Amino acid sequence: MRTFKTRHQFYLPDELSDKLEQLSAKPGSSKTSVLTDALNAWIERRASHELDERFAHRLDRLSREQQRIHQRLDLVAEALGVFIQHQLTLVAHQPPFDTETARLGLERYRRFVELVGRRLSSADQTLKLAPKPEAENG
Repeated sequence: MRTFKTRHQFYLPDELSDKLEQLSAKPGSSKTSVLTDALNAWIERRASHELDERFAHRLDRLSREQQRIHQRLDLVAEALGVFIQHQLTLVAHQPPFDTETARLGLERYRRFVELVGRRLSSADQTLKLAPKPEAENG
């Protein structure tokens, strides 16, 4: 099968022409192959810039969304830390729990974990930790 090629005629600066001579002097290489490889590499780099331009908007949007998620997560972690510190301060000077109180606390904790598990596995995957207030009549 014959490969069709088009002949091109162009001028190169002397120092670039010397570099082309050096590269094509290696066994198994030619000026045509060196220039073909260089032109292909240059065209592919331009195409990658085109892809960057094409997807840059989406990537920027995803980065901003990820930043907002991180900020919300930081807020939730800080709020939880303040709540835990508050609770520990309130119960610091209370007498130790008796066995019935400890059993009741463990049971409530297990129910809480089960409730969170059910809500996370629900079909809509929304966290509605607080029930919506019913409409007031009036």
